[in-house]
Amino acid sequence: MMEKRRIFLASSSELKDDRQQFEIFINRENKVLHEKGVFLVLEIWEDFLDAVSQTRLQDEYNKAIRECDIFIMLFCTKVGKYTEEEFEIAFKEFKATNKPFIFTYFRDAQISNVSANREDLNSLWSFRDKLDQLGHFPTIYKNVEELQLRFGQQLEKLIANGFVELSRPSDEEKRTENRQIINTMDVKGDNNISNQGNNHSSITINQGVKKS
Repeated sequence: MMEKRRIFLASSSELKDDRQQFEIFINRENKVLHEKGVFLVLEIWEDFLDAVSQTRLQDEYNKAIRECDIFIMLFCTKVGKYTEEEFEIAFKEFKATNKPFIFTYFRDAQISNVSANREDLNSLWSFRDKLDQLGHFPTIYKNVEELQLRFGQQLEKLIANGFVELSRPSDEEKRTENRQIINTMDVKGDNNISNQGNNHSSITINQGVKKS
C-alpha cells in the first residue's frame, strides 16, 4: 500500500519560478520513493480550483494546511498577508497537534534602494521579527539549487527518524533478486568467482498560495 505524505508550499507571487522548480524537484524524488512505497503529495496554490465556492478560496488553502504533514514557506522581499496567514494556520496546528513540520526559507537577494517598496520591506522585517520571537530562524538560500539541497537534507533526516516507513522487499522479491545475482556470476576457473549484483540497501532522498 502506497504511503502518502502531504507537503504544502507557500510563497508570494515573486517566487513563482522557485515554486515551479521545487515542484520538479519533488517529482524527481517521487520517482525514487515510489519504488519504496512512498509518495509525496505537493500542494501549491496553482493547483486549487478557482470556481466559486461557499467560502473564500483562502479557506480551501487553510484546510489543506491543516491536513498536511510538512509546511514550507518561501519568502524574499515581502510577506503577503495571505502567506502570513498560512504560516499562522500551520503554526497554530503544530502547537495543537505537533504537526505539520514547518520549514521557512528566505531567498537572499539584492534589493534596490530606488525601486524597493516600503510596505513590502516592512512586511518582510515584521515577519522576521515574529520568527525571532518564536525562536525560529529561517534557512537562507541564494538559488533554487541551494533550496533543493537544503530541503533534501531535511527530508533525509525526517525519513531517518521514521517520518515515513519505507517498504522492505518481500521474501519472494529477495529470492528473485538472489537468483538474478547468481545468474550474473562469472565463473572463471575453479577458484575464481566474481559476484556482480545490485546493492539496494541505501536510499538517498533528497510549499500554494497566493500571491500578493
